Amino acid sequence: MLGEPMRLRILQTICKEPRSVNEIVEATGSTQANVSKHLALLTSAGILRRERDGQRVFYSILEPLVMRLCETVRTNWLD
Repeated sequence: MLGEPMRLRILQTICKEPRSVNEIVEATGSTQANVSKHLALLTSAGILRRERDGQRVFYSILEPLVMRLCETVRTNWLD
């Protein structure tokens, strides 16, 4: 599940705080259809949480282990 580069970019985007689909699309530079497909897979796998706020849907990391993985990747390879 986490071997797909786009999914890793999505996780990096929402690592610090929940983001809407549009914010994720903008941050990753991908299309809404592609991001939505990956968000659905990550949500069904129990990695992400999906919350509706009016018309907008926000995604956040549900699994604490994934949060630690994001922190490790960012600290060791992105900074």
